[in-house]
Amino acid sequence: MIALSMGDPAGVGPELAVAAWALAVAEGLPPFVVIGSYAVISAAGGRSGVPVTAVSSPDEALAVFATTLPVIDIGHGDYRPGAPDDAGAALALASLTLATELTRHGATSALVTGPIAKSRLARVGFDYPGQTEFVAAACGVAADEAVMMLAGPSLRVVPITVHVALAQVPGLLTTGLIVNRADIAATALTRDFGIARPRLAVAGLNPHAGEDCRMGREDADVIAPAVARLRDAGIAATGPLPADTMFHAAARATYDVAICMYHDQALIPIKALDFDQGVNVTLGLPIVRTSPDHGTAFAIAGTGAARPGATIAAIRMAAQCADQRNA
Repeated sequence: MIALSMGDPAGVGPELAVAAWALAVAEGLPPFVVIGSYAVISAAGGRSGVPVTAVSSPDEALAVFATTLPVIDIGHGDYRPGAPDDAGAALALASLTLATELTRHGATSALVTGPIAKSRLARVGFDYPGQTEFVAAACGVAADEAVMMLAGPSLRVVPITVHVALAQVPGLLTTGLIVNRADIAATALTRDFGIARPRLAVAGLNPHAGEDCRMGREDADVIAPAVARLRDAGIAATGPLPADTMFHAAARATYDVAICMYHDQALIPIKALDFDQGVNVTLGLPIVRTSPDHGTAFAIAGTGAARPGATIAAIRMAAQCADQRNA
């Protein structure tokens, strides 16, 4: 049984949870339970004719999943798509908190988090850069030990630096940081994805990977030593590689994950290739946590335009990783 947090009730999270249940049989999805406001989810379900039932536990959810979408109710909420407010943000936080605890204590096998609005959550006491850091803290894992990987059918990427200004990236990159995050990625690819000896392609920072230091020294002074240390540790790592030639089909066939130096270097290629099926996976945690790789999409919430592909992919990948760990 997978726990799915509702996300912001004014965003697309509720309708995508409903849509995922409606397609569960066709997509071969495992059972999941929504942690959220029954009033919100039932209102979203009513728009599409999906039956929704309040349950008190994951076991009860499992018993009814075949005929109705189960919801563990966290309290009343108003379903007003596209109109976020502080009350909705508080519901989103309560949903995330309970879903995390259920998974952390083993009542559910994995956690899938719905999209939130971080600026709204900050107004109701959320003191984390994002859900990744929140879940890591709840699991007793330091934020720098929780690594974000974006995964789709065509590509997996890990950004070494994430939500920072591009001008700050060169100063934040260190050999130790690259080695640590790449090592966590390699370990997780074996533990959660069943890849016995993962192949890591490490991107350079500068154009042409610095071109013998003509375009910056970071590739030679910081990234190349990290690749050497990874190889010395028995990890199949190559690089630093020119990022502009890493993502065509023939190049992608040579590695299992691309280790990228900054946010857009990682996210542009995966969103170009796997926009509707991209999944955010948090590596380095004692639990399995995934999330659809998109935001709240307030502008289209409630219009029927949101596509459930990424939510379906996140649920499926969470179950596959949990099964791999159990195996």
